[in-house]
Amino acid sequence: QVQLVESGGGLVQAGGSLRLSCAASGRTFSSYRMAWFRQAPGKEREFVVAISRTGGSTYYPDSVKGRFTISRDNTKNTVYLQMNSLKPEDTAVYYCAAARYGSSWPPLQYECDYWGQGTQVTVSS
Repeated sequence: QVQLVESGGGLVQAGGSLRLSCAASGRTFSSYRMAWFRQAPGKEREFVVAISRTGGSTYYPDSVKGRFTISRDNTKNTVYLQMNSLKPEDTAVYYCAAARYGSSWPPLQYECDYWGQGTQVTVSS
């Protein structure tokens, strides 16, 4: 069992930065691929970024490549999402998720067994 708690969301102007954190409970954090997803109002939840168990591999879609950076510290059971050059279209609730062993790369939503409660990110224009 893994519990995930996100923090770091807030209101920022376009072009600004935010750093999200996701703290995990349990001693098996390092065995999970981790990912961030987001859901904007009226839209389906979408993939944002993923990181491998060791942190050696990451995956970014074009929409966030060059602006977002995912990292993890397995000694602190925490995954981070540094978001720079934020745009109004980045406004959403951001969720971290832990993907089960054997998941796709990047992990698909249904392959993520554990989810955080979400943290709101609002980017004003």
